[in-house]
Amino acid sequence: MMIRIRVGFCVKNLAKGTEQVRQQLLKDPDIDVVEYGCTSYCGICRLYHKAIVNGKPITADTPEQLLDNINDYIDNELMDQL
Repeated sequence: MMIRIRVGFCVKNLAKGTEQVRQQLLKDPDIDVVEYGCTSYCGICRLYHKAIVNGKPITADTPEQLLDNINDYIDNELMDQL
């Protein structure tokens, strides 16, 4: 059984540069990419690029680092659950 990976983005966070991360993740058929009006992490959303991966907030200072952090989390944390 394959676990579904869902990556959610706040629309306000996408507008500050995280959109490029969303575009990259959309190319991966194993990832469900969703957008939210708000993810209720406003404090970190204002300060960082952020995504919610299967319920866990992942943050970074740059979009490029966010993509790396998301991939690391998927590879190192989620794959252990299979």
